[in-house]
Amino acid sequence: MSETPNDKVYGELEVRARLVAELPGWYYEDGAIGRRYRTGGWRASLMVANAIGHLAELAWHHPDLVVSYPSVTVRLSTHSAKGITDKDFSLARRIEQWVGWRPGADDPGLEGLPDEPHLVYVRGEDG
Repeated sequence: MSETPNDKVYGELEVRARLVAELPGWYYEDGAIGRRYRTGGWRASLMVANAIGHLAELAWHHPDLVVSYPSVTVRLSTHSAKGITDKDFSLARRIEQWVGWRPGADDPGLEGLPDEPHLVYVRGEDG
């Protein structure tokens, strides 16, 4: 379950191509893949950061997070491999699934947040 030095490390061009194809809104910078999520404020930023932390801990893969009043920035790289591996893409996809999830037709018992400015949780795309 731990990271191993045998993880395939992707080159910058491969990383950028995969981000375009698989993770719109994510970027490559300084040897890591990242994403900035705009939030509705401090409370929402803490909830997003805690959820990302929960997912990362379950995956035993630990991102760098910058948590501020209006946003959460997540950066992923596989430290033991000294680069970007499938672990980073997998965790990024899981984070996207969680942050982007909203109740829908397949969740008839869940109504979701009311559409009121003071209740905004995660604001639109902010790559």
